[in-house]
Amino acid sequence: MTVQRSLAPEPGCSLEHAVMTSCDREPIHRPDAIQPYGLLLVVDNTSLKIIGGAGDIEGRLAPDWLGRPLADILKIPESRLHDEKRPSLSDLRVAGLKDETFSILRHAQDTHLLIELEPVEAHNLLTWDIFGEIDSTADRFERCPDTTSVCRQGAAIFRRLTGFDRVLVYRFMEDGTGRVVGESRNDAFPSLMNHHFPASDIPTQARALYLRNRIRVIPDITYEAAPIRPPEAGLAGLDLSDVQLRSVSPIHLQYMANMGTRASASVSLVVDGVLWGLIACHNATPRCLSEDIRAACRTLAGVMSRQLRNKEELVTYQERLRLRNAMEFVTSHFDVRHPIESNLRSCMGELQSLFPCNGFAVISDQTITGTGVLPDAENLHRLHDWLRLGTNGGIFVSTMLGKDYPPAAEWPERSAGLLAITLPFRTPTCLIWSRVEIIQTIEWAGNPHKDTTEGSDVLRPRASFRTWEQTIRGHSTRWTSEQKQAARRLRRVLIADYQTQQLRELNATLAATLEERESLLRQKDFLIREVNHRVQNSLQMVASFLKLQARSASNEETTTALTEAQHRIAAIGLVHRRLYRDEHFGIVDLGRYLEELMEELCSSLGGDWQEQLHLSLFPIMISADRAINIGLVLTELVINASKYAYDGKAGPLHVGLAQTSDRLVLTVSDQGECTPQLKGTGFGTRMMNAVVSSLSGTLTYTTLTPGLEAVMTLPLDSILPSEADASTEAALSQTPTHIPEPSPHSGMKKGARPVVRRLFCVLRFYVLRGKSGLTRPDCLPCPPVRSGNPR
Repeated sequence: MTVQRSLAPEPGCSLEHAVMTSCDREPIHRPDAIQPYGLLLVVDNTSLKIIGGAGDIEGRLAPDWLGRPLADILKIPESRLHDEKRPSLSDLRVAGLKDETFSILRHAQDTHLLIELEPVEAHNLLTWDIFGEIDSTADRFERCPDTTSVCRQGAAIFRRLTGFDRVLVYRFMEDGTGRVVGESRNDAFPSLMNHHFPASDIPTQARALYLRNRIRVIPDITYEAAPIRPPEAGLAGLDLSDVQLRSVSPIHLQYMANMGTRASASVSLVVDGVLWGLIACHNATPRCLSEDIRAACRTLAGVMSRQLRNKEELVTYQERLRLRNAMEFVTSHFDVRHPIESNLRSCMGELQSLFPCNGFAVISDQTITGTGVLPDAENLHRLHDWLRLGTNGGIFVSTMLGKDYPPAAEWPERSAGLLAITLPFRTPTCLIWSRVEIIQTIEWAGNPHKDTTEGSDVLRPRASFRTWEQTIRGHSTRWTSEQKQAARRLRRVLIADYQTQQLRELNATLAATLEERESLLRQKDFLIREVNHRVQNSLQMVASFLKLQARSASNEETTTALTEAQHRIAAIGLVHRRLYRDEHFGIVDLGRYLEELMEELCSSLGGDWQEQLHLSLFPIMISADRAINIGLVLTELVINASKYAYDGKAGPLHVGLAQTSDRLVLTVSDQGECTPQLKGTGFGTRMMNAVVSSLSGTLTYTTLTPGLEAVMTLPLDSILPSEADASTEAALSQTPTHIPEPSPHSGMKKGARPVVRRLFCVLRFYVLRGKSGLTRPDCLPCPPVRSGNPR
């Protein structure tokens, strides 16, 4: 039976020993004792024999229990203890020695099994009664508009279910303190509604146990603790966290006695895995909660916890939606044509209403634009400088500004709470929402400062729970987590808008620069076209001069040489015309170029050649200087065919251009009867050999019956677009006489300079000829060619 006792039964469990350890350090989960209204058996996990226990086991269960198998004591089949599909024994009942019936709770540890035996009342709640209570309770919670209504309804429901004199719904606050948010009571206890409790009343380790063991009952605080025995079993310090019968700390028992409570029960409210609060039940007389009532309380606490989460999520969702809509409304009114700082100042009213406050300001280095209740300009500038030194991700939040920023303690009536956004603009800018001081009077359930023994730091439980009022100054209303998150989102949006604006300005500058560049390019194109036009006119003029000179020359060899020179210049001029009218500067289509070249050659040789010409040309893109070389060779071969094969008359002529594997083949064949000059030493032959050699090619002749076929074979890698090859001009150079070349920076198109260079090579021959009186083109000196890129 229960024995009345003082609150200091044993040295190890005494109040003095507990207060010496301090609440936060007391091992409350290892009390080495249980409450004596039930029994505890400690069983070896391997042999399933009882090695220890607590409570009046001899008088209520079995006299010789120690060392016996658990199955024998409980009178159950041993196979049930090994049944992995049904590890719980809660469906079984054990008969005691005093007409008692015990329920069984099983807790498995590493090396032990802990078996709780608790007396069962004769009359239990029926299953449908429990389900009906759960259904009606869930319906009531569903109709509650907010968490406050849920807590008040919960207090009434749990008081009716448990029969306790007072039921409190106790909520843990962010700072660790607790507040009574729901209450149902009779006249046995005074009201504690809206009273606060210090965080030390429920220390951290006690909260961990409330989270692990969701329901806790103390039928009578004056119980005599039943220690675990025998001492020689080595069970001291056994973890009893999951044991319902676990003995309670003497400090807590004294705390309850000072409150005037004889029996208590607590049910945990857990929301998303976090201890949200407690349902605390107090009774003025001893009172026990049966197993079925505890099960119903545990289930109803789960229903209540889910409703609390739903109500809080609804409020959170509505607040987030309001903040998001307000933020979008503000930013949508920004004028993209104006700087972001100007937009912030033009939307002062909208920004101020984003977060409820008493004053709002936009602060930069030299300018303050504010509205509402704010500190003076000098203090705002100093506050701005302090905020710029470093904040958490550009966001600063405080409900007690004087504590975080000591100068603010002098003007709490103007700013006691602050939410600030620091923006890293070119001119650092800060947005602040300020709240004035709210003088609060908090009602505590007794003095929140625990008493200490005189001359020591030993804490003792509070002796009084009478209402103790405390006036709090220097605090503002709290900034919610949704407001903090919205401030972070607003900062990201403003920084993104600022970066977009900076990018827009850079794009405008770049567009202006590009427009200026395009204008310069158009001027350059105009100049290049003018230069190309003048070069083309010059080529035509030279060709005309040669033609006139040929007509007036009395020497047949001179006339022939001038005519051939005219054809060569025409070949160069054709490339130039194609070069400056094509889109790809410096690159020409060799097949198309040779076709047009043959048309001009045939026109100059005589109209009869048009009908005798047969072309088969493969299209290939090559560099302009290579095309000139190949064109010059083709011109020489055609002139030779006209001169030697047909004696100046028209005759069948086949010109072919083909690509075979990695080589290019140019073929010129005739059907003439005249003896070919295969080993000539004239200018044309020397020029062709030099050109073919510079292109790493070969030139072969094959005698036909009748006619002659000339085949020039070139590797593709030597004629595809690349840097100009100066070896041709070097092979033709035989005198240091120098005729100035056009300047490489004259503005010609890429590819135009090699054309002009070829022109000078041909013209120099005739200049030298006129000076030296040569009658045959025995030499054709060329200007020295610069190494590297011909451009």
